[in-house]
Amino acid sequence: MKLDCFEEVKRLTSEMVAIPSINKEPHGETAVARYVYNYFMDLPYFKAHPEQVICFQTKDDFVERHSTLAYVKGTKGTSNRTVILIGHIDTVGVDDFGTIREYAFKTDELPQKLKETFSLAPEVLADIESGDYMFGRGALDMKSGVAGHMYLVKYFSEHPEELDGNLVQIAECDEEDNSHGIITAIDYLLDLKKKEHFEYVACINADYSTNYMPGDENRYIYYGSIGKLLPCFVALGKESHVGSAFNAFDPNLLIAEVTRRMSLNTDLCDIAQGEVAIPPISLKQADTKEGYTVQTALTAFSYYNFFTHGMSPDAVLEKSRQVGVDAFDSVVAYLNEQYEKYCSLSGVPYTKLPWKTRVYTWKEFYNEAAERHGQPFKDAIAAFAENLQREQPAMDLRYFSLAVVEEVWKWYEDKSPALVLFFGSVFSARIEMTGKTEKERALLDAVEGAVEKLRPEAQRQIKTRMFYPYISDSSFMALCDTRESFDAVAENMPSWKVKYFHDVDKILEINVPVVNIGAFGRDGHMLTERVDMLQTFRNVPNISYEAIVSMLS
Repeated sequence: MKLDCFEEVKRLTSEMVAIPSINKEPHGETAVARYVYNYFMDLPYFKAHPEQVICFQTKDDFVERHSTLAYVKGTKGTSNRTVILIGHIDTVGVDDFGTIREYAFKTDELPQKLKETFSLAPEVLADIESGDYMFGRGALDMKSGVAGHMYLVKYFSEHPEELDGNLVQIAECDEEDNSHGIITAIDYLLDLKKKEHFEYVACINADYSTNYMPGDENRYIYYGSIGKLLPCFVALGKESHVGSAFNAFDPNLLIAEVTRRMSLNTDLCDIAQGEVAIPPISLKQADTKEGYTVQTALTAFSYYNFFTHGMSPDAVLEKSRQVGVDAFDSVVAYLNEQYEKYCSLSGVPYTKLPWKTRVYTWKEFYNEAAERHGQPFKDAIAAFAENLQREQPAMDLRYFSLAVVEEVWKWYEDKSPALVLFFGSVFSARIEMTGKTEKERALLDAVEGAVEKLRPEAQRQIKTRMFYPYISDSSFMALCDTRESFDAVAENMPSWKVKYFHDVDKILEINVPVVNIGAFGRDGHMLTERVDMLQTFRNVPNISYEAIVSMLS
């Protein structure tokens, strides 16, 4: 091992975990960003170059929070080649800790408290007794990864002569929600590109990974990243008193059928380079009634996580649309079948119900109303969206879009049932590495060489795979889909450029291959979240070190 980093990375991790930084809670994310900033400013290199550490506030955000950027300029040569290190400082919440919530941030005390409070699985107890794991909210996801990057920046600040090029680290807020931190950081990266003439060649993320199955003791490094889209459906039904139930078109029934056809449907798995993405899964399903009545619902709403490896946004849109069409067809057929049976049972003449399949994308839904009502409609919807954002800036992105859809529906004269499909969340781009460019080949070779060098000293097998399997800020470092395909996202987001911003042109100016050399552990986002200290505090920084030196030598 080149770097004797274990104790320092351990200390930094524990100290950052001790600072609660739950996403969107006031002050926490900023407090960790300040911790990172102060760590760097205490180093001799940055005392001499204070302008190379920046603590910056996120833009277009409803809560004040900050990220920190630091960079070291190598002195080995005159190259402007630059490697970017990224990692997030926010965490998910701690409600799952219940009565021991305060101990979620105390890495030394938490294991004993867990044993005293909860009935733990045998593997958790074994990891506690081993002493090989650090427990705590954010220890795995992913303050330990950030700590490793901080150590690397410190090391290279003391040894700039090892770099023929430059190293930039970003410790960004808000990865767990809407990625405001990395989106803002892109502007700073572009400023550095212009000011320092940096040529960005690769990005190393240090986000967490875990075992694939019980008994899997391998440790993993991932090239590229999985993509994610969030297809959302709004079912616009027809109300009726329950005593006349067949006069209604129940939007809950339609949304339930969409969920049945979408959720965990393996026909929708995206496969690329021999790796299979998890199929779509339901994340929300509900109607919009505010309380109990004996009237059927008017509107229901659902959305689904949709992972991609090779599938473009327009392909996801089309596949989701087909699910909606098939679901609508099925519900209409089912309603007529049941009504015919009811009529037979009741001795009532059967007349076919009037429902017809009617499925829109957001683009189609908006444009149909715009064609009918012209500029007054466009102005009214724009004003509605802007006012809603101004009055309720903390409103969930998905419910913001739902509100805009419902507002457009008010302009429709034809109120027969309809299903509207849109994208309702942050666009996490897939990043696929195939070795097709010089930069990709350089990163692949550097990482493979680093892993091979570290393997003899690692306690567990280290394997490389394509597609980091979880959503991360890596998705903002490049775009593998075409601009035309991305247009399917922009044109089908009711929140576009009002509540959600995604500047593809800026991302394309960065556009670097990505690898995740990150923290390793178990139970991310769970109360038993824990990080493998040897792998994360020793091996991971050393692998990253070797890869960086290989690329910048």
